[in-house]
Amino acid sequence: MRFSWDASKNEILRANSKRGGIGFESVLQVFGGQHYVAIRNDDPEQFFAIGWVGLKLYTVIFEIREDETSDYYHLITFWKSTTFERKLYAENSK
Repeated sequence: MRFSWDASKNEILRANSKRGGIGFESVLQVFGGQHYVAIRNDDPEQFFAIGWVGLKLYTVIFEIREDETSDYYHLITFWKSTTFERKLYAENSK
């Protein structure tokens, strides 16, 4: 599984204390463990994944893109999961 993201946006998100002071490199943990994925938007087609980064649940917005090699996940943004998202994860990640 390959990933990409905007480097300047990564620095902005990392500086935002509400996002836990982490960047896209850390939220890759979501995809390495048990996680819940669903569609977020149809146009453009975007998905969200809810999973663990350390001891906290995070929600990651991403698109599936394609280049000459294969498909890859382009990460758009992330945040600490809301109460609703934590419930959604609990109900769907068994």
